[in-house]
Amino acid sequence: MDDSINFITSWLKDGSSHTVDILTISGIGGIGKSSLAKHVYGLYWCEFHRSSYIEDITRKCDGKFNGLLDLQEQLYYDISKTRSIKVDDVSIYTSKIENSLARKKVFIVLDDINNLVHLDALLGGKGFYPGSKVIITTKDRWLTESCALLKTNIKPKHLKYFLEGLHETKSRQLLCYHAFMCNYPKAGYEEVLDKLVKYCQGHPLALEILGKSLHNRDVAYWEGFMEGLKKEISSPINNVLRMSFDSLPSDNDKDLFKHIACFFVGIDREVSETILEACDINIRSGITNLLDRCLLSIGWNNELMMHQLVQEMGRFEVSQESLNKPWKRSRLWCHKESFRVLKHKKGKGNLLGLSLDMRMLEKEKLGGSFELKTDALSNMDSLMLLQLNYVHMHGSYENFPEEIRWLCMHGFPLKSIPLDLPIDNLVALDMSYSNIESFVGWYSNPQRLEKRQKVDGSCLKEKRLFGSLKILNLSFCKQLHSVGDFDQLPTLERLILRNCIGLRDVCESIGQGFELVLIDLSYCTKLEKLPRSICLLKKVKTVLLDGYNLGESQIKNMELVSLEMCMVNTTDINRRTSFSAFVGAIPSDLKSFSMSLPRSLVRLSLANNNLSHETFPMDFSCLSMLKHLYLDENPISSMPNCVRTLPRLEILTMGKCKKLKSIEYPPHTLTELFINPYGVDYIEKVVFDPDMSPLQLSINWSDYASWIDCTPWLYEIQGMVKIQPMVAVKEKVLHSLGWTNFDFHNYRRAGSNSSLEHGIQLFYEFGIFSTKYEEEEMPTWFTNRSVGPSISFTIPSSSPNNLTGINLCSVQRLRGSDERSPYVFGQFPKEPMITISNITKNRTWIYERHRDSTSTMCYILLSHWMFGMNEMEAGDHVTITVTAPADELVKECGVSLVYDDGQEEGEEDALDYYKSWNHIIGGDLSPFQTETGQYILHNWRFLQPGQDKVWFRALSPRNPGILVRECEICNAKEELSRLVCPMCTFSFV
Repeated sequence: MDDSINFITSWLKDGSSHTVDILTISGIGGIGKSSLAKHVYGLYWCEFHRSSYIEDITRKCDGKFNGLLDLQEQLYYDISKTRSIKVDDVSIYTSKIENSLARKKVFIVLDDINNLVHLDALLGGKGFYPGSKVIITTKDRWLTESCALLKTNIKPKHLKYFLEGLHETKSRQLLCYHAFMCNYPKAGYEEVLDKLVKYCQGHPLALEILGKSLHNRDVAYWEGFMEGLKKEISSPINNVLRMSFDSLPSDNDKDLFKHIACFFVGIDREVSETILEACDINIRSGITNLLDRCLLSIGWNNELMMHQLVQEMGRFEVSQESLNKPWKRSRLWCHKESFRVLKHKKGKGNLLGLSLDMRMLEKEKLGGSFELKTDALSNMDSLMLLQLNYVHMHGSYENFPEEIRWLCMHGFPLKSIPLDLPIDNLVALDMSYSNIESFVGWYSNPQRLEKRQKVDGSCLKEKRLFGSLKILNLSFCKQLHSVGDFDQLPTLERLILRNCIGLRDVCESIGQGFELVLIDLSYCTKLEKLPRSICLLKKVKTVLLDGYNLGESQIKNMELVSLEMCMVNTTDINRRTSFSAFVGAIPSDLKSFSMSLPRSLVRLSLANNNLSHETFPMDFSCLSMLKHLYLDENPISSMPNCVRTLPRLEILTMGKCKKLKSIEYPPHTLTELFINPYGVDYIEKVVFDPDMSPLQLSINWSDYASWIDCTPWLYEIQGMVKIQPMVAVKEKVLHSLGWTNFDFHNYRRAGSNSSLEHGIQLFYEFGIFSTKYEEEEMPTWFTNRSVGPSISFTIPSSSPNNLTGINLCSVQRLRGSDERSPYVFGQFPKEPMITISNITKNRTWIYERHRDSTSTMCYILLSHWMFGMNEMEAGDHVTITVTAPADELVKECGVSLVYDDGQEEGEEDALDYYKSWNHIIGGDLSPFQTETGQYILHNWRFLQPGQDKVWFRALSPRNPGILVRECEICNAKEELSRLVCPMCTFSFV
């Protein structure tokens, strides 16, 4: 893999800024094409204006009717950073993508694409912005040769790379890692391990699955496994997959694997487990066994995932039950086969699951307008999993099998659920995108009751409707106007009504949904009031109210009474009336909105609700159990104060909040903070509690870089970067840096009498202060100088005081037209890059400063590095090199050492706040240390996508006592964690 990474890196660097390059990586399935492309993307995506990684293209396009449109939408947003109105025409999206590709230098990875139509739809045929790079992974090495992009007048440069298996040494290490959790075999296993390594032929997926299947097994088991592989006649990877399947400890696990491979890949884990448990599958041990053998994985959104080869193997196992007679199999997932079985009424009692989506057949022009009859299901007595999306069926629904646990009927054409539908064993009902107008019980309507009694001749007054139902999904039902009679849904756990834009009423009987754990009312824009009884539910963990418009007048105008009425005469109410007449209400004042929510809430989403700082709920004190809070796409300018009162909050997201300027003192329990302010110039301030736990920051790197580029004058992500105008920096700070007598003081005085946009800035990150200003000569107090970009020196031992830092100055100018070198990707940094090496201690720090507004013919780059005794001491030999951007030249470098001035003990250190940061020189730089020991000081390490994110801790636990501030009113000094001065009650925030 290292050779392949080096090859692709070389390909990226060798390209010209005037051309477009395409690399096609081909190879057999599971050989590592996707892993290789994802790894390289993670290394270099931040080098481009825009980047996009589109994964698993073939499966997403083939498995979903509008899968290609979804991928086009994702690609278009990634490269344009704009959301367009959703369209249903592939050609329109292709045109939008083409226009965006022509404007920005992009890096795109298209993973697992094997269809020319898909490739042309995603890349178009009009060309790219010069310097762009495209990586395509495919099983068909000739696919790219036929794409429209290579038929244009100005063809991109195209290179093909065939990915082969791992070398024997790497294969041994990978197998040992998964089998023994180390890079070498245990004693006695060497011989059989070598046989297995040779058998796998360097296939990474085969080695990984094999290793996990043989983990903690004795040598005899290994040898037996090898003998079993020899008997198979298929390819090594398929044999390994099948043997791993055969090694599952029980029929339960094998049935679970087949169910997931046929029907549940991409489905939420909790939903899938609920359904499969109802099918008498042992989920607790089964899921674990599949995960342990690499036959299953869990996606970012908690969905069940399988490698495509693994899924194909599972389906192959099912097809082997009857090769030529699909109706004799236990599961039918192929839409064409399912359609034919239903059309010819071939289904029998052996069938456990069937999936049919007529749109997929229409897409392949196989379905026509043929309508199916319900009696086609009448002989499928064992059927438990049934998906009939966009299927028009005629006849009585009493023909549906009574054992059905999961019924998915997207696009259901009727206006109500059929009265004769068997529902006694139904656990999950999904009728999204259907024409249903209401979902209410049959017993509240006498005519329906009479009709129901005629159906089965029983008395239903004591019988509960949908007595087993746990999941009800009616999302995107535009005609749905009411949902009620929850007392007849006694086991309901998940109520999903997302995007029901016509929904006006959710019955107050929802208060009798005692088992509810999730309620999703997102984008139900006509729902004028929430059920008043929601606050009484004891088990609800998640409430999703995205796009509910809480900040608009419809909530303010509710004619509701005080929540206190919930507590008045409740005993008498229960005695005299039905639950639907329960008296209680959400307060009309948004300040008390949270009191209307269940106190058991763990996860709350208020995204896209038009909530401003003025309309945001002011009191979250009753939500003491809340751990996840989503406030994305709201016009809030700062983190609401009430968020600080949440004692258990772990995840806070405020992405795409267009007016967001500051986040100050989020709860110290936070473990993940997401801020991606789409459409915002910059966030001015992010400040953390001194007791803050380490967390994961999620910020789009291109957005982060753009905030820096737009020259904000007051900008700080505490612990990461602080930018301030030089005129605002205190003299005692400059004195501590040793910057007390140099030329740019004139700029400071000029800046104080002019607009800030004409001043200069001070940057601080990693324990490094730096500034740039227009000047042609180095300050005179730099006596240790060297012509050119490098300087070397030895730290003298003559000073009686301790070394506290090193000042570095470089004079840089723009290259003349005759001095310019051709630009090569990755050869030059975007901004001056400083490399400091302590040769004696064998330590190296590499720092690339962020760009700012300086754009003159000649300028000074001045920096102060806060080195201590652990990093630099007398007698150490040090070299410093400044690498300039491609269009600049370093004329001269100078160094000045800074020592402490012998201040008395207890005297305030002007740099205390800066030293309190955690990830600085002398602090915790482990996230930035490479395998060679160098420190690459670049904040993208915190912000890079994927699983390699590192934990960020803004403030150091080493110096907790120095974080104090002074009250502006009474001059009292208090800890930064305080929000209000205890002496005069002045608010710090």
